[in-house]
Amino acid sequence: MKPFGYLRAGSVDEAADAFAAHPGARYLGGGTNLVDLMKLDVERPDFLVDVTRLPLDTVRELPDGSLRVGATVRNSDLAAHPLVRDRWPVLSQALLSGASGQLRNAATTGGNLMQRTRCPYFQDRSKPCAKREPGSGCGALESVHRDHAVLGYSDRCIATNPSDMAVALSALDARVELYGQEGARSVPAAEFHRLPGEHPERDTELRPGELITSVVLPAAAAHLPSAYRKARDRASYAFALASVAVVLRVADGVVAHAGIAFGALAHRPWRARRAEEALLGGPVTAEAFAAAVDRELAAARPLRDNAYKVPLARNLAVDVLTRLAAPAAV
Repeated sequence: MKPFGYLRAGSVDEAADAFAAHPGARYLGGGTNLVDLMKLDVERPDFLVDVTRLPLDTVRELPDGSLRVGATVRNSDLAAHPLVRDRWPVLSQALLSGASGQLRNAATTGGNLMQRTRCPYFQDRSKPCAKREPGSGCGALESVHRDHAVLGYSDRCIATNPSDMAVALSALDARVELYGQEGARSVPAAEFHRLPGEHPERDTELRPGELITSVVLPAAAAHLPSAYRKARDRASYAFALASVAVVLRVADGVVAHAGIAFGALAHRPWRARRAEEALLGGPVTAEAFAAAVDRELAAARPLRDNAYKVPLARNLAVDVLTRLAAPAAV
């Protein structure tokens, strides 16, 4: 491991200033992804800004009924929080489906959003990877790509985003709050991560030096029926082959609101806007759900070895939608 500088920041301003003063710096939270990548020589930061002692470790209900989750709240604490389990259960389910209990105890909300792809070509410096080394090509494109993207990829990168939590946040219309030397701003969780395009090395919409300070769960999604489903190669401790988060409201026998996001299909959580549009005002039937999901997945471009992901994601989404709608249809 190469030598690096280190600072444990005492305030958000100190963290942002230290980051700006050290080109090549990285923020350090739980370290469950960054430290692994440093050991693999994939990440080579010159300076680490430790944010674990910042006052960002609380979950607070806001006057409008929304919930602000600090960036250093541990994944296990967030999954177990009574308000999250009661009002936004899809988020708790997504968190509990990720990693192991030990890792969830260390991983943070901000770090979960910032984790990088688990593509083996990205993690192996002997293989070409434009995400790791811009311009070097994509080793997975014509090689082993069973676990890779079927939506929104480019010839530069076919990697997928590994986060379960981010899929739930996208479906919930959550917002990610940021802070940097230019001040505070927020972006929709569904737009926080980027598609690869010409610059797969850029995972998110963070500006240089910006820090995630919190995530806000909207009051509008509180108490709505919601669920997260994940298909994987083994029952636990595995990344998704396909996953779906759904938030659904049925009124007077028709769909009044739908938030749908897929995981493990693209470089970012894939918000299914076409499917949502097709569902609104329509009947709560398995046939209508399947038609809407098919409309979304028509844009898929499966590769040689991952075409299975399209029917897998379709079946997951239709099943979750049907189960969530069942009580309202009675």
